Amino acid sequence: MIIATPPAAADNTALRRIDVELGDRGYPVLIGPGARHELARFVARTGARRVAVVSARPPAWVPETGVPTLRVAAKDGEPGKSLAWVEELCGRFAEFGLTRDDAVVSVGGGTTTDAVGLAAALYHRGVPVIHLPTSLLAQVDASVGGKTAVNLSHGKNLVGAYWQPTAVLCDTDYLETLPPRERVNGYGEIARCHFIGAGDLRGLPLADQIAAGVALKASVVAADERDSGPRHVLNYGHTLGHALERATAFRLRHGEAVAVGTVFAGRLAGALGRIGDTRVAEHTEVVAHYGLPTRLPADAAVPDLITLMRRDKKATTGLAFVLDGPRGAEVVRDVAEHTVAAVLDAMPREAS
Repeated sequence: MIIATPPAAADNTALRRIDVELGDRGYPVLIGPGARHELARFVARTGARRVAVVSARPPAWVPETGVPTLRVAAKDGEPGKSLAWVEELCGRFAEFGLTRDDAVVSVGGGTTTDAVGLAAALYHRGVPVIHLPTSLLAQVDASVGGKTAVNLSHGKNLVGAYWQPTAVLCDTDYLETLPPRERVNGYGEIARCHFIGAGDLRGLPLADQIAAGVALKASVVAADERDSGPRHVLNYGHTLGHALERATAFRLRHGEAVAVGTVFAGRLAGALGRIGDTRVAEHTEVVAHYGLPTRLPADAAVPDLITLMRRDKKATTGLAFVLDGPRGAEVVRDVAEHTVAAVLDAMPREAS
């Protein structure tokens, strides 16, 4: 359900601020009700004379920018996350007369922040971008960290660039409009945070869970902006998760797929002797707590999933996964295919 009339502006002293520390490319993430009303202030900081806003939300939910503004309806969702859409966006920017001294704003879920972020990175070789993530998934993860990408028919996020935003405004008022399934979908990224250093977030208020996820990601990105090592831990559950998205033609949403991938990661770590049975079971318990799926789709064929997982960005020579272990989560490369297949075969399936 979409709420037609948004709440009034909130007191910005109630907003939480988490800084992504990247020197002169660092930026704040503001979290809380009414955060979107800070947009004009951050646009002014860029010095932009005009702005292109690409939004998946109704006009009433998009705040004023303070400068002449082009408004473009977003193609929210995985099917629209393509190079063709990025090209169309850049064409719209050019028609509007956007220059490299202007700015772009995204308002939408993770697919919108990904695609608009890539368009901003490419247009005039880079213009400032401000993200207003409107889904729980985007607020806790996708909008932070500077990864932008679109899909190819061969796999997810295979064409992209690192392009840090100027600011991220996580307005929790937006979350009031989410359908129940989309809200639960966002918990997929929160559940995987349990196993990569955020601690147990179950039972905390939602804003605290978002802040914990953002703080964890900010610290990891500050240490490894371009995935040379430590940042791989953020992909916990994503290797199988991305494969499941493709295998189900995105019937399984990103957070749902990552949730199943997180359960699988626990089982695989157990099969490799990296963790014990109690920790393996904890993966299923945490994912189930958030109301997320824990079983493989009935129609997901193991050989197809393995083929798709071989296209994962971490898999440079063989199958690679981020797995729990005695030193915490880390990338484990060249995992034997027969072991992966055996763990997948042993996982429970949803009823067909």
